[in-house]
Amino acid sequence: MPLTQQQLLKTALRDVALFSSRLTGIRLRSYQQVVAQAVLASVFGERGRSFVIMFPRQSGKNELQAGIEAYLLLVLSQQPAEIVKVSPTWKPQSQNAMRRLERVLQANHLTRQLWRKENGYIYRIGQARATFLSGAPESNIVGATASTLLEVDEAQDVLVSKFDREIAPMAASTNATRVFWGTAWTAATLLGRELRLARLAQQSDGIRRVFTLSAEQVAAEVPAYGDYVRAQVAMHGRDNPMVRSQYFSEEVDGAGGMFNPGRVALLLGDHPRLEQPRAGHIYAGLLDVAGEDENQGSVHTMLTNPRRDSTALTVVEVDTATLADDLIRRPTYRVVHRRTWQGVRHASLYSQLRALADHWRMAHLVVDATGVGAGLSAFLSQALPGRVIPFNFSLRSKSQLGWQMLDLVEQGRFKEYHPPDDLFLRQLRAVEYEILPGVGQVMRWAVPEGARDPVDGALLHDDLVLSAALVGVLDSLEWHTSRPATVLPGDDPLRELDRGF
Repeated sequence: MPLTQQQLLKTALRDVALFSSRLTGIRLRSYQQVVAQAVLASVFGERGRSFVIMFPRQSGKNELQAGIEAYLLLVLSQQPAEIVKVSPTWKPQSQNAMRRLERVLQANHLTRQLWRKENGYIYRIGQARATFLSGAPESNIVGATASTLLEVDEAQDVLVSKFDREIAPMAASTNATRVFWGTAWTAATLLGRELRLARLAQQSDGIRRVFTLSAEQVAAEVPAYGDYVRAQVAMHGRDNPMVRSQYFSEEVDGAGGMFNPGRVALLLGDHPRLEQPRAGHIYAGLLDVAGEDENQGSVHTMLTNPRRDSTALTVVEVDTATLADDLIRRPTYRVVHRRTWQGVRHASLYSQLRALADHWRMAHLVVDATGVGAGLSAFLSQALPGRVIPFNFSLRSKSQLGWQMLDLVEQGRFKEYHPPDDLFLRQLRAVEYEILPGVGQVMRWAVPEGARDPVDGALLHDDLVLSAALVGVLDSLEWHTSRPATVLPGDDPLRELDRGF
């Protein structure tokens, strides 16, 4: 006969440690056990509570989810029970979640012969079912019902509007327990909103609903994890937004000034500006291309973005000594020279840039090939075979460059010459950012339209900053201590810029 709800609750709370090892083959750590106890108490007691669970990356969140799902499918198999799990994307996130559940179900003798898969996304034991759905903006998931448990995985990447309109109603008529799993990000995310609501609820009745875990707590039970996180901190910096959110469950600001005084101070170097290369050193150029003078060209060569009215070249000296540091293994980039051109025809600019590339013996020249820069980039590629790396700005690629620039600054691997270029620093201080909702941690950043230079009141642009940020393309290359980096045909210079350590 089916167990009563009270019997299920008593069994679950008594055997939560056993369920991990005997039922699923996974032995839960203490911080996982308290989460499992709270969720199961709400499910079996029909409390309909809402939980927010923020674990650091690689600390066992996904394994805990699969364990709870497998346990509920088996224990509730004799009665109608519906579990719905929503992930930000179908591929790979929903598919990964399904594979984890399959491994747990198949690994244990109690479930190995019982579970079945239906329609490619539903797992069933008896009358209990677990349905996996995508929470992507374009997905159509209206109509599913979660009678037992509604899970939103990586809730920081699911749009609030998507949840409110299509996901929340799944548990509305059943008062099912809701669990928001994820990694800290900004307060404006779905996870951030539910975190505040859960805190208010637990303050009201004293029942714990929020479980936030930091790297230190995981390291207390898994010393190797502590070693790994310490290496990440050494590599990226403790104040790096990704380190703070992904390993210490700290929310980051969703908007504001991108280069605060601390970051500006970190990028100030003590090396001099140079007018010519030093023997035995590697140099590279970073070129942000503006349009030609509007009075000299056709409508097709007019400036496409009036804020970027100067072509800016940043020359960096590539120090490969830090490749030998086991915690870094990447070069250090020191700005040694900077040039700007305003309203110069690209035919004249081409000859100057070719001469500068030869003068500095540039191993690489990263060129903004967006829009009007495409032609200039193509001509330079022909003149400097194997040395030019075209780069196309888009919302995503610029976001990646922004994250990489922050990474380099906080690691101390991007340094401005001394005394610094005052205009460059003023542009840096004026840059503002906004983290967009949804998957991908996309950051929009720029000097705001209409911003004025505090020195002379003129319009302030971001050409020097964009030129410097192209250093992220250099940092995606394979560098060696004995020779410059190389880019093979078909290589993607942005292949390592994707976030998520």
